[in-house]
Amino acid sequence: MGTALVIDDSSTERSIITEICKSLGINVTTAVSGEEALEKLAQSIPDVIVLDIVLPGRSGFEICRELKDREQTKQIPIILCSTKATDMDKFWGKRQGADAYITKPIDQAEFTATLKQFLTV
Repeated sequence: MGTALVIDDSSTERSIITEICKSLGINVTTAVSGEEALEKLAQSIPDVIVLDIVLPGRSGFEICRELKDREQTKQIPIILCSTKATDMDKFWGKRQGADAYITKPIDQAEFTATLKQFLTV
């Protein structure tokens, strides 16, 4: 069992991702913006981060890059999760330090397999 921080401004997407995580026994904390996520990361460090790209304020790309630059968060696997599905988006996500990139709508089997890569569930 592990912990996940889900950062997505869509309540529907947050619910879907949270339910998949909980079905695997993963405890979930959520945030609706990068700023809120950074506040939550100051309190506790999750085992994995699921990060949307299109967020209010700073983009998921920016948040990913910042987290990978910080000593206390650079080892956390980040799964970018977005409707932005072009090869360039995926390439750019990996360049920002993302460990995986999943497109929305989320394929539950693909998402579950990706989570299991990073967690011992």
